[in-house]
Amino acid sequence: MSSDDEFDYGKDEQLRSREVTEGPDKAPHRAMFRAMGFDDEDFGSPMIGVPNPAADITPCNVHLDDVAESALEGIDESGGMPIEFGTITISDAISMGTEGMKASLISRELIADSVELVSFGERMDGLVTIGGCDKNMPGMMMASIRTDLPSVFLYGGSIMPGEHEGREVTVQNLFEGVGAVADGEMSGEELDEMERNACPGAGSCGGMFTANTMASISEALGFAPLGSASPPAEDESRYDVAREAGELAVEAVEAQRKPSDFLSKESFENAIALQVAVGGSTNAVLHLLAMAAEAGVDLSIEEFDEVSRRTPKIADLQPGGTRVMNDLHEVGGVPVVLNALHEADLLHGDALTVTGNTIGEELERIDPPTIEELDVDFLYTVDEPKNEQGAIRILTGNLAPGGSVLKVTGDDDLHHEGPVRVFENEENAMAYVQEGHVESGDVIVIRNEGPQGGPGMREMLGVTSAVAGQGHAEDVALITDGRFSGATRGFSIGHVAPEAFAGGPIGLIEDGDVITIDIEERTLEVDVDEAELEARREEWDQPEPNYENGVLAKFGRDFGSAANGAVTNPGVKKE
Repeated sequence: MSSDDEFDYGKDEQLRSREVTEGPDKAPHRAMFRAMGFDDEDFGSPMIGVPNPAADITPCNVHLDDVAESALEGIDESGGMPIEFGTITISDAISMGTEGMKASLISRELIADSVELVSFGERMDGLVTIGGCDKNMPGMMMASIRTDLPSVFLYGGSIMPGEHEGREVTVQNLFEGVGAVADGEMSGEELDEMERNACPGAGSCGGMFTANTMASISEALGFAPLGSASPPAEDESRYDVAREAGELAVEAVEAQRKPSDFLSKESFENAIALQVAVGGSTNAVLHLLAMAAEAGVDLSIEEFDEVSRRTPKIADLQPGGTRVMNDLHEVGGVPVVLNALHEADLLHGDALTVTGNTIGEELERIDPPTIEELDVDFLYTVDEPKNEQGAIRILTGNLAPGGSVLKVTGDDDLHHEGPVRVFENEENAMAYVQEGHVESGDVIVIRNEGPQGGPGMREMLGVTSAVAGQGHAEDVALITDGRFSGATRGFSIGHVAPEAFAGGPIGLIEDGDVITIDIEERTLEVDVDEAELEARREEWDQPEPNYENGVLAKFGRDFGSAANGAVTNPGVKKE
């Protein structure tokens, strides 16, 4: 072959995939691609990576190969070169209540790292990132932000609710059923029957728990097309969404529309507004802080409270209510809520999205129904909301100088004061609850479960659900430097910062100290004066790390404060 032109598989200098597909010196590289079935036409197309965390270890991800296949078809039909590759997932629900739950938050970081590495190493031009279980979604979006490749986020969809004794049930009901059995309020036989019917197929947990919260937020942020979060996992419309995501990714590459072009302070405020309006998971606070840090957007934990004060809660879904994501889907999905906020000037309508349009323009294009028109019992208008303020509260005080996070799932004027019972880990607290020692007014503190101390900030749905199952959801408080699941309801305060392992005040309190929680004033205080706390601090010794080698030791060393998203990337704010 006499000239470079004979190897001309495209000349778009914006496409870095040309580094591995163009020119005579790339003949070995192309040979590797040809071995996988790619051809000359592919080499002239933008290379779109499709990271896929499909796995047989959780119903959230068990179907993602099928979802990915539709995305690959959309890319191919739009003139792209789809490249699928795998990454990990951890099932939060299956690891819940075990030491394995420490792997969950770490998986967010490993997903982001692995997608970043493959995209960088293989010189990809764009991404369709797929997520199913809770940490897939922030991990995928963090990877898109780091690489700053044109990217579309694609959710795998949620599971349909099960049915038990004529009512809809989810895994939340099962966790609370465990507590009810321990308290004698439910028989083991009924729990067994519920277990066999609660999860009827593939998809992420059905309530407005962490997975559906983050999927909904992907729309508000601009990472996913409006209406893409709510179609159920096994509905045909889920595969239509996947195909359209592939098509949009090719369009975004052609336009060189990158996350840095549409992510802004306004888009993160939109995400928070949606979170608090639908009663979304407290985990979204952690993940949005991490994503903003990766994007170089100045976002503080206090700003969640500022947005929540001005944004009413207008959707009543599980865990506070009884309805699930599919109920929202049947009346128009997330755009219905976004439109209500936009019409009330509670959304930045000029924030850009991955489509190239603003979120206001996208809402006008799809024209979702108004809440007034729908007249359903789980959506409320901004003028007559479920709660006057949003669901997220950020509490500070001498017990949490760096902040702590509470989701209001019932009345929003809660006040609690009571003696503390301190536990050094989740297992001891769970045993205490299961043995029936909990009394009205108690404050249960679980410490050394933070990002570094755990490590990994275990979610403790087992403990909160056991307390709720025994009838104490509103009169017993739980406080931790770890996390509570998106399915948690009641008086549960997590993300206490600084954490105990880092010398935070939560590590200094003792059994019998009185803690006061004032939701209206946003305070979390222990009735111990500063002189006494300082004396205890002088006696305090940092615990030895729970792991001396391996991945948990590494991330225990690298995690930053929960107040800043518990990030590990050395290039962003951690402390």
